[in-house]
Amino acid sequence: MNRARYAADPAATRGREFAEDREGARGPRSEFQRDRDRIIHSIAFRRLRSKTQVFIAPDGDHYRTRLTHSLEVAQIGRVIARALGLDEDLTEALCLAHDIGHPPFGHAGETALEQAMTTRGGFDHNAHGLRTLMRLESPYIGHPGINLTWDLLEGLAKHNGPVASPGWALAELDAAFPLDLGTWPSLEAQVAAVADDIAYDNHDIDDGLRAGFLDLDDLMQIDLLADQFRAVERRFPSVSRELQLRELIRSQIGAMVNDVIEHTRAQVADIANVAEVRAHPSALAGFSPAMALAERGLKRFMYDKLYYHPEQISAAENAREVVARLFAAYDQDPGQLPPEWRAKLPSREPERSRLLADFIAGMTDRYAMDQCARIYGKVPAGLQNV
Repeated sequence: MNRARYAADPAATRGREFAEDREGARGPRSEFQRDRDRIIHSIAFRRLRSKTQVFIAPDGDHYRTRLTHSLEVAQIGRVIARALGLDEDLTEALCLAHDIGHPPFGHAGETALEQAMTTRGGFDHNAHGLRTLMRLESPYIGHPGINLTWDLLEGLAKHNGPVASPGWALAELDAAFPLDLGTWPSLEAQVAAVADDIAYDNHDIDDGLRAGFLDLDDLMQIDLLADQFRAVERRFPSVSRELQLRELIRSQIGAMVNDVIEHTRAQVADIANVAEVRAHPSALAGFSPAMALAERGLKRFMYDKLYYHPEQISAAENAREVVARLFAAYDQDPGQLPPEWRAKLPSREPERSRLLADFIAGMTDRYAMDQCARIYGKVPAGLQNV
């Protein structure tokens, strides 16, 4: 690999929170490759297969989950990283881990935990992702967490930019292993963030079309999509509408990826090293101004037509109720917790409530529904809308 001068270097990482004995190390891997592999082998990553992306607990096997979304983000991120000479392994690891902190039912579940934790410090899925990787999942002897590199943790903490006022979870982790929260992260982290945007902007359209929440007339209201679709029609005039729409998604992803690569190359032309990336006053990787404007319009469209669709709002409210009722049940009767969680439940607040939130946030959609049914005898109707 031809590493660019502004790329993160696994040989120059700031290290890991806990020193490791490498006797019996498995294969000649870089530090960032080890990070990626630890994420892939984690229980938290596997649980993403049953966590909501857009549609809650879908019956259909063709709809995306947090796991398939994360894999798609990683594919897009690697393409961009390779073109820019960045470290592909760090980029991939960041993409794979970026949603690990999401509770069941996506943003609906997060809203319920935020409300339950209002007086106990709140809940934030991004900070919880770091908490999961640094403290909660602990398969190794001698230290908590899976002990990822500083570079990976910094990127997860700040992939959307500097953090001026961290919540309790991120503040505790930063105090133990400082992550320079006031600066921009590596280009690899910035690429992971824009790859996430590209993936869900386009793949959510694909799922929305499959579910019947969107149709071609809807898409043609957006100039960005209309231009792409007309080009697809000119290239493939005789194929089915279904294939044309799938080609539209591919073409749109390609256009966005090419835009990010071209714009970012121009942005980093005078950047000498990764330290200058972090010291820069703004993001360097991302869309061009024109594409950024068009992408914001696409997001508004998706909120109006898909994310805030009446059926989506109804299902999300029912999902929020499941998480809220679970928190209330465990809060009132800790005997409902599994023995291993009950044994470590603190007696004082806010630590007690934070452990309850840790437990619930780790649940998959199905497990949360099963626990709600076990405790209350049923779950709210209308959770599944596809």
